[in-house]
Amino acid sequence: TLWKNNFVLSKMIELCGKILVGFIAVKICLQLFHLFYVYVLGSCPNLKRYGDWSVVTGATDGIGRAFAENLAKKGQNIVLISRNPEKLKNVAAEIESKYQVETRTIQADFSSSDIYENIGKEISGLDIGLLVNNVGISYDFPEELMSVTGLTSFMKSTMAINVTSVLGMTEVVMPAMLKKRKGIILNVSSAAALQPTPLLTIYSASKLFVDCFSQALGFEYSKSGITIQTVMPFYVTTKLSKIRKSSFFVPTPDSYVASTLKTIGRSRRTFGCLSHALQAMLMSLAPEYIRMFVAAKMNYGVRAHALKKRAKATKSS
Repeated sequence: TLWKNNFVLSKMIELCGKILVGFIAVKICLQLFHLFYVYVLGSCPNLKRYGDWSVVTGATDGIGRAFAENLAKKGQNIVLISRNPEKLKNVAAEIESKYQVETRTIQADFSSSDIYENIGKEISGLDIGLLVNNVGISYDFPEELMSVTGLTSFMKSTMAINVTSVLGMTEVVMPAMLKKRKGIILNVSSAAALQPTPLLTIYSASKLFVDCFSQALGFEYSKSGITIQTVMPFYVTTKLSKIRKSSFFVPTPDSYVASTLKTIGRSRRTFGCLSHALQAMLMSLAPEYIRMFVAAKMNYGVRAHALKKRAKATKSS
């Protein structure tokens, strides 16, 4: 009887193992199919049918500038919104000269809460088809919460720029889209929102808000003709990432955005390009605690390097 019980138990364990392996295999196959559908078969929709103008926040550097240029390349007139008036002027002139489109510039500091009424007035009457909520800030380098320099100010700025900007710009632009029953809203989040990210605590939490807001809003207005999509990049060669050399897994802003535009309407959450989607898929196979541990280990390494560099600079000065 004991032998029979052990035999039955071993068979049950074997069956459970096979079911688990089968489940994982099916999950991976479905994810690979999704990747192929979104990132290989995707093509940018005809943006003109949504409207003649695109609005881009944080439009003078990095991913924001790449969005402005790629949209202009597709014949969109561009409203560039950023803090630095000189950069706005230069980027607008370059886009107009290079792509033969119209531009408008709006100087706005998104750390302030009283800018949205003026932005609304500036874009009033424009046929806006696409909004890119891109503006954002992060840490100077990964750091434990209570050791962040100027913590109170940093918390307020992060919430205003990373969170309130998305709400404020959506409130300004979306009513006209609803009225004509068409439009696209792309909210730039971050892969740091895929799990709690130690040493980037405030940043990752703010970007998680962007994703949750986008998903819920997209569900609410799924029958309104408006596409609402979260963009979740991993590392891209920008000032924010402090990475200068591009690779398969770290694309340039231009190539990343060109790929992102091809995913519009194919998924409510896009990682922008195939290499970033593959990273997300591999991460999803690990438990959240493991992902947090790996992120923390990486960020502590970056922190140590940054502090060493700062100490060296202080010593030499």
